[in-house]
Amino acid sequence: MDPNVDAAPPPSLLTRLLIGRDPRRTLVRIVVLVVVSFVVFTFVLKPIRVEGGSMLPTYKDHGINFVNRLAYLFHEPRRGDVVAIRLLAGDHVMYMKRIIGLPSETVAFHRGRAYINGKPLDEPYLKFRGEWEHAPEQVGPDQYYVVGDNRDMPWDDHYKGRSARELILGKILL
Repeated sequence: MDPNVDAAPPPSLLTRLLIGRDPRRTLVRIVVLVVVSFVVFTFVLKPIRVEGGSMLPTYKDHGINFVNRLAYLFHEPRRGDVVAIRLLAGDHVMYMKRIIGLPSETVAFHRGRAYINGKPLDEPYLKFRGEWEHAPEQVGPDQYYVVGDNRDMPWDDHYKGRSARELILGKILL
């Protein structure tokens, strides 16, 4: 008897690249990849689409970004962080804003410039300053003052103000 009669031909290079040498191990890898992707994109990274021009030029209208939901697991939000703020209705509609005021601070605007506790805030990310005027407003002990980067927009057309800490979903990536 010839020993080569029962032996299967070796798999082709393409088969080895796509499936590997052991199809069962490849299937396990695919299942693990799908499960890990599901967990990451469900619980850790949440996609968010920018609608409107309040964050221009930092974030473009109709752009897609991700919210890191674990960013504030070990520390509280910081001044300058761009965050996703969920509405009371749920996670389907969120605002994307920059934190400028921390808990228990006073925030005011004069000629488009932000003032924290009476001192001007250095905001190197701003390109459009505008002419906003707003009297000092006290931020609560568990609140953050948020505003968009496009200060050239009219005051009334811009969502801004105090946001409770529990409504801040996470920090924007990229």
